[in-house]
Amino acid sequence: MDPATTAALDDAPDSPVGPVLQKADYRNAMSRLGAAVNIITTDGVAGRAGFTASAVCSVTDEPPTLLVCLNRTASVYPAFEANGVLCVNVLAPGHQGLSGVFGGKTPMDARFAAARWRRGLTGSPQLEGAAASFDCRVVRRTSVGTHDVLFCEAVAITLGDTAHGLVYFDRRYHDLLPAPH
Repeated sequence: MDPATTAALDDAPDSPVGPVLQKADYRNAMSRLGAAVNIITTDGVAGRAGFTASAVCSVTDEPPTLLVCLNRTASVYPAFEANGVLCVNVLAPGHQGLSGVFGGKTPMDARFAAARWRRGLTGSPQLEGAAASFDCRVVRRTSVGTHDVLFCEAVAITLGDTAHGLVYFDRRYHDLLPAPH
């Protein structure tokens, strides 16, 4: 461990398990954890909604299950809670602007007007041109801090034409393109 880190730990107030982490330190460290950028969509009895998320990952392939983290104070939360279905649309290079539209305060109709969509098996909107779309039903939810962790079983999957993606790392977007052959 470098001397600066050791000094920071020595000066930090102790808790039963070690120094107390600061929210800003956690966020700064998380910016170094690259993640795929996704637009999560739903439609159903509570209406159509969508948001940008990087807190998405695989849980298991049997049954095919992903997890999606959703802040309980988000304006879209009631729609996702009531509909019980969603689609994880994995963004491709060139979708940075769309990510911003779904990640901000843009009205819902304007969000969906910014791209082309088709209806998935669950009724959730699937993004045309996505690297992949996982059409899911929410099978379990667990509350942790400010968020719900949604466990989502895929009922249908659509793959894009080529292997490409969009990741967020160090507070910037980065395109992932196929390697030339």
